Amino acid sequence: MKHAAAKNADKAPRFWRDEALPFIEARAIADGREVCYTRHAHEHFSIGAITAGCSTYHHEQSAFQVSAGTVVLMNPHDVHACNPIDDQPWSYLMLYVETPWLTDLQHQLGFNQDSAFRRFSTTHTRDPQLFVGLQKLYEILVDPEQDVLRKHSAAVEFFTDVQQRLEPLDLPLREPNFKLERAADYIRDNCTHLLKLEDICEAAQLSPSYLIRAFKQHYGMTPHTFLVNRRIQFARDQLRNGKLIADVALEAGFADQAHFQRAFKQHLAATPGQYRG
Repeated sequence: MKHAAAKNADKAPRFWRDEALPFIEARAIADGREVCYTRHAHEHFSIGAITAGCSTYHHEQSAFQVSAGTVVLMNPHDVHACNPIDDQPWSYLMLYVETPWLTDLQHQLGFNQDSAFRRFSTTHTRDPQLFVGLQKLYEILVDPEQDVLRKHSAAVEFFTDVQQRLEPLDLPLREPNFKLERAADYIRDNCTHLLKLEDICEAAQLSPSYLIRAFKQHYGMTPHTFLVNRRIQFARDQLRNGKLIADVALEAGFADQAHFQRAFKQHLAATPGQYRG
Protein backbone atom coordinates (compact mmCIF):
# COMPACT_ATOMS: atom_id res chain seq x y z
CA MET A 1 0.00 0.00 0.00
CA LYS A 2 2.83 2.39 0.82
CA HIS A 3 4.44 1.68 -2.57
CA ALA A 4 1.18 2.43 -4.38
CA ALA A 5 0.75 5.63 -2.36
CA ALA A 6 4.28 6.72 -3.29
CA LYS A 7 3.59 6.07 -6.99
CA ASN A 8 0.39 8.10 -6.79
CA ALA A 9 2.26 10.91 -5.05
CA ASP A 10 4.77 10.98 -7.92
CA LYS A 11 1.89 11.45 -10.35
CA ALA A 12 0.19 14.18 -8.31
CA PRO A 13 0.32 17.72 -9.73
CA ARG A 14 3.09 19.80 -8.14
CA PHE A 15 2.53 23.52 -7.61
CA TRP A 16 5.10 26.17 -6.74
CA ARG A 17 4.38 29.66 -5.44
CA ASP A 18 6.25 32.23 -3.37
CA GLU A 19 4.78 35.15 -1.42
CA ALA A 20 7.77 37.25 -2.48
CA LEU A 21 6.82 36.75 -6.15
CA PRO A 22 3.01 36.83 -6.08
CA PHE A 23 2.70 37.48 -9.83
CA ILE A 24 3.79 33.99 -10.95
CA GLU A 25 2.89 30.39 -10.19
CA ALA A 26 4.39 27.18 -11.59
CA ARG A 27 3.03 23.68 -12.04
CA ALA A 28 4.52 20.36 -13.18
CA ILE A 29 2.52 17.36 -14.38
CA ALA A 30 4.53 14.14 -14.60
CA ASP A 31 1.72 12.06 -16.13
CA GLY A 32 -0.83 14.04 -18.12
CA ARG A 33 -3.15 11.05 -18.30
CA GLU A 34 -3.97 11.63 -14.63
CA VAL A 35 -5.18 15.20 -15.24
CA CYS A 36 -7.94 15.80 -17.79
CA TYR A 37 -9.59 19.15 -18.38
CA THR A 38 -12.89 20.38 -19.66
CA ARG A 39 -12.67 23.53 -21.78
CA HIS A 40 -11.91 26.42 -19.47
CA ALA A 41 -10.33 29.88 -19.28
CA HIS A 42 -8.20 31.90 -16.84
CA GLU A 43 -7.92 35.58 -16.02
CA HIS A 44 -4.14 35.22 -16.04
CA PHE A 45 -1.71 34.54 -18.90
CA SER A 46 -0.51 30.93 -19.20
CA ILE A 47 2.44 29.39 -20.98
CA GLY A 48 3.50 25.75 -20.95
CA ALA A 49 6.09 23.34 -22.33
CA ILE A 50 5.31 19.78 -23.40
CA THR A 51 8.23 17.83 -21.94
CA ALA A 52 7.33 14.31 -23.08
CA GLY A 53 4.77 12.49 -25.22
CA CYS A 54 1.99 14.25 -27.13
CA SER A 55 -1.55 15.52 -26.53
CA THR A 56 -4.42 17.37 -28.14
CA TYR A 57 -4.46 21.12 -27.53
CA HIS A 58 -7.84 22.80 -27.94
CA HIS A 59 -7.62 26.58 -28.26
CA GLU A 60 -10.81 28.54 -28.89
CA GLN A 61 -12.29 26.95 -32.05
CA SER A 62 -9.11 25.12 -33.14
CA ALA A 63 -7.45 21.85 -32.17
CA PHE A 64 -3.78 20.92 -32.59
CA GLN A 65 -1.66 17.89 -31.81
CA VAL A 66 1.31 19.03 -29.73
CA SER A 67 4.34 17.00 -28.70
CA ALA A 68 7.56 17.23 -26.68
CA GLY A 69 9.40 20.44 -27.56
CA THR A 70 6.24 22.51 -28.07
CA VAL A 71 5.47 25.68 -26.12
CA VAL A 72 1.76 26.57 -25.79
CA LEU A 73 0.41 30.03 -24.97
CA MET A 74 -2.99 31.09 -23.63
CA ASN A 75 -4.02 34.73 -23.41
CA PRO A 76 -6.27 35.75 -20.52
CA HIS A 77 -9.84 34.51 -21.12
CA ASP A 78 -8.85 32.20 -24.04
CA VAL A 79 -10.95 29.03 -23.87
CA HIS A 80 -8.65 26.02 -23.97
CA ALA A 81 -7.97 22.44 -22.89
CA CYS A 82 -5.07 20.01 -23.27
CA ASN A 83 -5.75 16.28 -22.92
CA PRO A 84 -4.07 12.92 -23.69
CA ILE A 85 -4.44 11.07 -26.99
CA ASP A 86 -5.74 7.49 -26.59
CA ASP A 87 -4.35 7.28 -23.04
CA GLN A 88 -0.79 7.89 -24.27
CA PRO A 89 1.57 9.21 -21.53
CA TRP A 90 2.68 12.83 -21.71
CA SER A 91 4.06 15.43 -19.32
CA TYR A 92 4.31 19.21 -19.19
CA LEU A 93 5.26 22.32 -17.22
CA MET A 94 3.03 25.38 -16.84
CA LEU A 95 3.63 28.96 -15.71
CA TYR A 96 0.70 31.18 -14.74
CA VAL A 97 1.42 34.92 -14.81
CA GLU A 98 -0.79 37.67 -13.44
CA THR A 99 -2.01 39.81 -16.34
CA PRO A 100 -1.21 43.21 -14.74
CA TRP A 101 2.45 42.17 -14.24
CA LEU A 102 2.85 41.02 -17.85
CA THR A 103 0.98 44.10 -19.12
CA ASP A 104 3.41 46.32 -17.22
CA LEU A 105 6.37 44.45 -18.71
CA GLN A 106 4.90 44.90 -22.21
CA HIS A 107 4.58 48.62 -21.50
CA GLN A 108 8.21 48.82 -20.34
CA LEU A 109 9.28 47.14 -23.57
CA GLY A 110 7.22 49.52 -25.71
CA PHE A 111 4.70 46.91 -26.88
CA ASN A 112 1.65 48.78 -25.62
CA GLN A 113 1.04 52.49 -25.23
CA ASP A 114 -2.34 52.48 -23.47
CA SER A 115 -1.57 50.15 -20.52
CA ALA A 116 -3.80 47.43 -21.98
CA PHE A 117 -2.64 43.83 -22.33
CA ARG A 118 -1.41 43.04 -25.84
CA ARG A 119 -2.69 39.61 -26.80
CA PHE A 120 -0.34 37.07 -28.40
CA SER A 121 -1.36 35.86 -31.85
CA THR A 122 0.77 32.71 -31.42
CA THR A 123 -1.06 29.75 -29.88
CA HIS A 124 1.89 27.32 -29.93
CA THR A 125 5.48 27.23 -31.17
CA ARG A 126 8.41 24.86 -31.44
CA ASP A 127 10.96 27.63 -30.89
CA PRO A 128 13.80 25.72 -29.12
CA GLN A 129 15.05 28.83 -27.31
CA LEU A 130 11.66 29.45 -25.69
CA PHE A 131 11.24 25.76 -24.86
CA VAL A 132 14.62 25.54 -23.12
CA GLY A 133 14.12 28.96 -21.54
CA LEU A 134 10.80 27.97 -19.98
CA GLN A 135 12.29 24.80 -18.53
CA LYS A 136 15.24 26.77 -17.14
CA LEU A 137 12.96 29.37 -15.56
CA TYR A 138 10.87 26.63 -13.96
CA GLU A 139 13.99 25.04 -12.47
CA ILE A 140 15.15 28.39 -11.08
CA LEU A 141 11.74 29.16 -9.57
CA VAL A 142 11.38 25.83 -7.75
CA ASP A 143 15.01 25.73 -6.56
CA PRO A 144 14.97 26.64 -2.83
CA GLU A 145 18.63 27.70 -3.01
CA GLN A 146 17.93 30.49 -5.52
CA ASP A 147 17.15 33.88 -3.98
CA VAL A 148 14.30 36.22 -4.87
CA LEU A 149 16.47 38.52 -6.99
CA ARG A 150 17.61 35.58 -9.15
CA LYS A 151 14.06 34.29 -9.60
CA HIS A 152 12.55 37.70 -10.34
CA SER A 153 15.33 38.58 -12.79
CA ALA A 154 14.96 35.23 -14.56
CA ALA A 155 11.21 35.80 -14.96
CA VAL A 156 11.72 39.27 -16.43
CA GLU A 157 14.41 37.95 -18.76
CA PHE A 158 12.33 35.01 -20.01
CA PHE A 159 9.11 36.93 -20.61
CA THR A 160 11.05 39.71 -22.32
CA ASP A 161 12.42 37.01 -24.64
CA VAL A 162 8.92 35.60 -25.21
CA GLN A 163 7.61 39.03 -26.14
CA GLN A 164 10.50 39.92 -28.43
CA ARG A 165 10.70 36.54 -30.22
CA LEU A 166 6.98 36.20 -30.84
CA GLU A 167 6.10 39.88 -31.36
CA PRO A 168 9.35 41.47 -32.63
CA LEU A 169 9.79 45.15 -31.92
CA ASP A 170 13.23 46.62 -32.52
CA LEU A 171 13.76 49.37 -29.98
CA PRO A 172 17.26 50.69 -29.20
CA LEU A 173 18.50 50.93 -25.62
CA ARG A 174 18.76 54.67 -25.10
CA GLU A 175 19.24 55.22 -21.38
CA PRO A 176 22.60 56.81 -20.50
CA ASN A 177 25.27 54.61 -18.96
CA PHE A 178 25.35 56.59 -15.72
CA LYS A 179 22.05 54.97 -14.71
CA LEU A 180 23.56 51.53 -15.21
CA GLU A 181 26.62 52.62 -13.25
CA ARG A 182 24.30 53.78 -10.49
CA ALA A 183 22.73 50.30 -10.46
CA ALA A 184 26.18 48.67 -10.29
CA ASP A 185 27.25 50.99 -7.48
CA TYR A 186 24.11 50.16 -5.52
CA ILE A 187 24.83 46.43 -5.87
CA ARG A 188 28.47 46.92 -4.82
CA ASP A 189 27.49 48.99 -1.78
CA ASN A 190 24.78 46.57 -0.65
CA CYS A 191 26.13 43.24 -1.86
CA THR A 192 25.97 41.57 1.56
CA HIS A 193 22.28 42.42 1.99
CA LEU A 194 19.20 40.63 0.66
CA LEU A 195 18.53 42.64 -2.50
CA LYS A 196 15.35 42.70 -4.54
CA LEU A 197 15.08 43.67 -8.18
CA GLU A 198 12.84 46.58 -7.16
CA ASP A 199 15.59 47.94 -4.89
CA ILE A 200 18.12 48.11 -7.72
CA CYS A 201 15.59 49.58 -10.16
CA GLU A 202 14.62 52.29 -7.70
CA ALA A 203 18.24 53.21 -7.03
CA ALA A 204 18.99 53.49 -10.75
CA GLN A 205 15.58 54.88 -11.79
CA LEU A 206 15.23 52.17 -14.45
CA SER A 207 12.44 49.74 -15.29
CA PRO A 208 13.08 46.03 -14.59
CA SER A 209 12.95 45.05 -18.26
CA TYR A 210 15.44 47.74 -19.27
CA LEU A 211 17.78 47.03 -16.35
CA ILE A 212 17.96 43.30 -17.12
CA ARG A 213 18.69 43.82 -20.82
CA ALA A 214 20.97 46.87 -20.66
CA PHE A 215 22.95 45.77 -17.59
CA LYS A 216 23.86 42.48 -19.24
CA GLN A 217 24.75 44.27 -22.46
CA HIS A 218 26.94 46.81 -20.65
CA TYR A 219 28.62 44.62 -18.00
CA GLY A 220 28.43 41.20 -19.65
CA MET A 221 26.46 39.71 -16.75
CA THR A 222 23.02 40.01 -15.20
CA PRO A 223 22.50 42.07 -12.01
CA HIS A 224 22.21 38.84 -10.03
CA THR A 225 25.47 37.42 -11.43
CA PHE A 226 27.12 40.78 -10.71
CA LEU A 227 25.83 40.56 -7.13
CA VAL A 228 27.17 37.04 -6.58
CA ASN A 229 30.51 38.09 -8.03
CA ARG A 230 30.72 41.02 -5.60
CA ARG A 231 29.85 38.71 -2.70
CA ILE A 232 32.68 36.40 -3.67
CA GLN A 233 35.11 39.35 -3.77
CA PHE A 234 33.92 40.37 -0.30
CA ALA A 235 34.35 36.78 0.93
CA ARG A 236 37.90 36.58 -0.41
CA ASP A 237 38.88 39.60 1.68
CA GLN A 238 37.31 38.10 4.79
CA LEU A 239 38.98 34.72 4.27
CA ARG A 240 42.38 36.37 3.82
CA ASN A 241 41.82 37.97 7.23
CA GLY A 242 41.42 34.50 8.76
CA LYS A 243 37.68 34.51 9.40
CA LEU A 244 35.79 31.22 9.73
CA ILE A 245 34.19 29.95 6.54
CA ALA A 246 30.74 29.58 8.14
CA ASP A 247 30.87 33.19 9.39
CA VAL A 248 32.05 34.50 6.03
CA ALA A 249 29.23 32.70 4.21
CA LEU A 250 26.60 34.49 6.30
CA GLU A 251 28.39 37.85 6.29
CA ALA A 252 28.69 37.73 2.50
CA GLY A 253 24.94 37.29 2.13
CA PHE A 254 24.71 33.61 1.17
CA ALA A 255 21.77 31.55 2.43
CA ASP A 256 24.05 28.89 3.90
CA GLN A 257 27.59 27.53 3.82
CA ALA A 258 26.85 24.91 1.13
CA HIS A 259 25.54 27.58 -1.24
CA PHE A 260 28.61 29.70 -0.54
CA GLN A 261 30.97 26.75 -1.15
CA ARG A 262 29.44 26.05 -4.57
CA ALA A 263 29.47 29.69 -5.70
CA PHE A 264 33.03 30.20 -4.48
CA LYS A 265 34.30 27.13 -6.33
CA GLN A 266 32.52 28.21 -9.53
CA HIS A 267 34.28 31.57 -9.39
CA LEU A 268 37.76 30.53 -8.21
CA ALA A 269 37.98 26.81 -9.08
CA ALA A 270 38.90 26.22 -5.44
CA THR A 271 37.01 25.76 -2.20
CA PRO A 272 37.01 28.50 0.48
CA GLY A 273 39.17 26.22 2.63
CA GLN A 274 41.74 25.78 -0.14
CA TYR A 275 41.78 29.52 -0.76
CA ARG A 276 42.24 30.44 2.88
CA GLY A 277 45.03 27.86 3.28
